[in-house]
Amino acid sequence: MDQPIIKICGVKTPDILDHVIAEGADMVGFVHFEKSPRHLPFDKIETLVAHAGDRIETVILLVEPDNDTVAAAVETGAQWLQLHGSEPKGRVADIRERSGLKIIKALPIGDKNDVRQVPAYRPVSDRLILDARPPKDATRPGGLGAVFDWSLLESLDPAVRFMLSAGLDSDNVARAVKTLKPFGLDVSSGVEREKGVKDAGLITRFIASARAAAQ
Repeated sequence: MDQPIIKICGVKTPDILDHVIAEGADMVGFVHFEKSPRHLPFDKIETLVAHAGDRIETVILLVEPDNDTVAAAVETGAQWLQLHGSEPKGRVADIRERSGLKIIKALPIGDKNDVRQVPAYRPVSDRLILDARPPKDATRPGGLGAVFDWSLLESLDPAVRFMLSAGLDSDNVARAVKTLKPFGLDVSSGVEREKGVKDAGLITRFIASARAAAQ
């Protein structure tokens, strides 16, 4: 089995960034969304992107950004934009062209109809993340620690490569890797000791569990 791409999202400090890199993660995500406990202003993201250098691929998570926000994100020097809102296909394509960056589109999964929508985003995105559909009263679209019914993905076209998110942690990631064989894994709350605060030990355990499961 191929090793999955591993992305640690919601990193806020240089020490955790260094730990993520040392443990062999492939991507690191920085959140720019004020309702999130992991939110960072662009100047701090720019500093972290510079600190990362070419040691890891850098991603900025945005939620339904306007054009000025997209432009500011580009200025940080990050390599990827992750769109984690309800952006329609046309807007995703526009942001991809406007930014010149690679695009990750996060899609909410709650039922079979959601799964049917996934392939339509392949032409306008470089990677897809499948996350749990948030409750209607949720104040943010992701990072909630919620898990969706993985059996829903049985109807997904096997040609669709996806990164799995939604409530992953060191206890369930091995089962996710063996059951779904995702192209990648995206974790945030599952490696935190409290909301918005990453834990180095949990990051180590998560990556080790994921890597071992794919051997």
